[in-house]
Amino acid sequence: MVISIFMLYSCNETKNKEKHQEVNLLEKKQPNVVIIMADDLDSRQLSCYGGENLKTINIDALADEGMKFDNIICSEAMCVPTRASLFTGLYPVHHGSFQNHKKVYDSIEIKSVGHYLGDLGYRVALTGKDHSTKPKSVFPFEIIEGFEINCVAKTDEYSLDKVQQFMQDSKDPFCLFIMSINPHAPWTVGDPSEFKASELKLPPHWVDTPKTRTEFTKYLAEVRRLDTQVGDVVKTLKDNGLYDNTIIVFLGEQGPQFPGGKWTLWGAGQKSSMIIKWNKVVEKGSSTNAIVQYEDIVPTLIDLAGGEPVEKLDGKSFLPVLKGKLNKHRDYAFGIHNNIPEGPAYPIRSIRDTKYKLLQNLSADENYYIKYMMNPKKENSVWMSWVRKGEKSKEAKKLYKRIEKRPDLEFYDLEKDPYELNNLVNEPKYADKIDEFDSRLKQWMKKQGDKGSLIDKRYNK
Repeated sequence: MVISIFMLYSCNETKNKEKHQEVNLLEKKQPNVVIIMADDLDSRQLSCYGGENLKTINIDALADEGMKFDNIICSEAMCVPTRASLFTGLYPVHHGSFQNHKKVYDSIEIKSVGHYLGDLGYRVALTGKDHSTKPKSVFPFEIIEGFEINCVAKTDEYSLDKVQQFMQDSKDPFCLFIMSINPHAPWTVGDPSEFKASELKLPPHWVDTPKTRTEFTKYLAEVRRLDTQVGDVVKTLKDNGLYDNTIIVFLGEQGPQFPGGKWTLWGAGQKSSMIIKWNKVVEKGSSTNAIVQYEDIVPTLIDLAGGEPVEKLDGKSFLPVLKGKLNKHRDYAFGIHNNIPEGPAYPIRSIRDTKYKLLQNLSADENYYIKYMMNPKKENSVWMSWVRKGEKSKEAKKLYKRIEKRPDLEFYDLEKDPYELNNLVNEPKYADKIDEFDSRLKQWMKKQGDKGSLIDKRYNK
């Protein structure tokens, strides 16, 4: 009889606990997540990041509603590796997409946000640019029509009808990636006449030529188009009563297809933008100097959805930063560049903290070359306008030559020299810091299985 009474009590207690857990889950409703990602954005052009050439009204409005990250860093400044890292939480050598247009490893060991959030009850979908969505076994996204998938398309017609239907039909919480192709080249959409070329403020690492200024007006027109898309997405959420319970994440991807930007490990390529709006959780109009990398985004999504940390990931959750409990996340951000198929092998590695940065050019005896940008046969290109001006101007020659011919090591004070124009590697007072960074970088490469220049060779896509 005693045993029977005990069993009855235990059974009732178990039922009560399960009922209590169900109530807690209902009370703690998982938020929807919408991630809007740019394509080749010079994040320094956003007015909320200090840009002076245009007012990005809708992106700025998100910054007013949420938290702006001032040190969000791409580990590799090109589209496919950045997106693969965003989706998997792994660094490029670990997921396999360590060269542009090289697929991730097709392995049961590699999972992505579709698996992690799907297991937590989310409906995970993507619309727009579809780089890093194959194989399906690694990227089980539900694909939604609406945004242009081809980043080199000359038009950018988009519709939010299917996106809105997806939102309305989702009974479960959803995570939707909206992947814009703006402002990826060719810069053929928007209205360049909005910008007066002669009045534009150019980045200090550019050579000032008429061709550069003309192309910059076209580029900024696509930044304007991107900003409009952000506004349209926010309006759709509001019109459907979803804005308050939806976390909105804006991401800038890597830098622009101007010389010294994309396809480099300088800040103009690696430094990105991230704004996160989360009602009643993230302080409005806040900003953080915490170092975050794209690999940290999936672990954070898992964390905010109520999941347990995934130990094998390279990234880690920055949820405590979002909630204002911490003002620091990483000690260092790391970078990798492998040049193939964009040009001859030219491997680069980097490490930085909030103040200093070290770059190692592992084939410094060779010339750096990007086929899309530096082809001498393209006489009317921005690059060739720099080269021609360099024939008469020492300053112009210095600016374009620093891209083409690089030293073994580069070391910069990012606070004093954010555009990395003054290499301090030969300054004796920085010797200890350089040694420290060099040691940390080698440790990271060893942990990744990164063999440096040996892996910058042609791979099948």
